[in-house]
Amino acid sequence: MIREITGERELRESVRVIRDSFITVATELSLDEDNCPTNPAFISLASLKALKERGIRMFGLLHDGRQVGFVAIEKAGDTLYYMEKLSVLLEYRHRGFGKMLMDFVFEYVRGENGEKVSIGIINENSTLKTWYEAYGFVEAGTRRFERLPFVVCFMEKKVN
Repeated sequence: MIREITGERELRESVRVIRDSFITVATELSLDEDNCPTNPAFISLASLKALKERGIRMFGLLHDGRQVGFVAIEKAGDTLYYMEKLSVLLEYRHRGFGKMLMDFVFEYVRGENGEKVSIGIINENSTLKTWYEAYGFVEAGTRRFERLPFVVCFMEKKVN
């Protein structure tokens, strides 16, 4: 079941899900709050609330009554949407929950007459990149940001 995140308690639970989901890659790539404070592994309740206040839609995936996944959807242009902070807790991965969240995002964007979904990922995370490619995302470019200790890969997929 996927439902919109609206209340304070749901936001707090979403922070836990996002942090716990992203910490695996952060640890693997030696990312910490000093060298990569904007990584979702270090997200705070205040920053998630700020995103919500900017109008970014947030959704939680529940399994057996427990939130095990999260995704945010941001309208970036007339027909362009960003999929952000897609997260599934480690113990729930490889069960189709990530695909379920992506399917939800594409259905949502289709319902809004969107045409394209864009994401940004850590380019060095080849496992994740391959997973998105298998879903139909294509690389749109890469960029090194001075403040980040990795290259960002931008990927996109048409909604169809």
